[in-house]
Amino acid sequence: MGKDFSLAGRIAKEDRVRAHTPPEFNHRIDAELDRRIRFYATQEKKTISGRLEELDREWDTERILETNAAGLVLLSMVFGVTRGRKWFLLPVVVSGFLLQHALTGWCPPVALLRRLGVRTRIEIEQERYALKFLRGDFDLEREEGGRLRDPGELVEAVHDGE
Repeated sequence: MGKDFSLAGRIAKEDRVRAHTPPEFNHRIDAELDRRIRFYATQEKKTISGRLEELDREWDTERILETNAAGLVLLSMVFGVTRGRKWFLLPVVVSGFLLQHALTGWCPPVALLRRLGVRTRIEIEQERYALKFLRGDFDLEREEGGRLRDPGELVEAVHDGE
């Protein structure tokens, strides 16, 4: 049995959150990406640049998970000191979730984030590179006027057969 050198295989190994997400959530996130790529394929460079700036501010699943975990631990420590020792149990649970996520790429809060449509870093980067291509950042063959010949080709390239 040979090694998997496909983009899809590499993404599955690198993006453990996506690999542990139910297919229906991945499909919904992918469909939204397809819709955005098709929309921006018809837009001017300035509009595409604006979307790229939005992507710079988008938080991925890891950042949201880490921020929420840190906030819960700090809050529960304060409550543990001021309202009772039972609050010291919350950091144990949160730490367990973070450990589970670090080892497997999944934990219960990630399932909720994915259900809400929060994307992984790799998914955000897929959109970023597709938009940079549309904007003309890469030296690839394009139609006169700077428009991509067929946005569907770019969607296929981004998903590489997924």
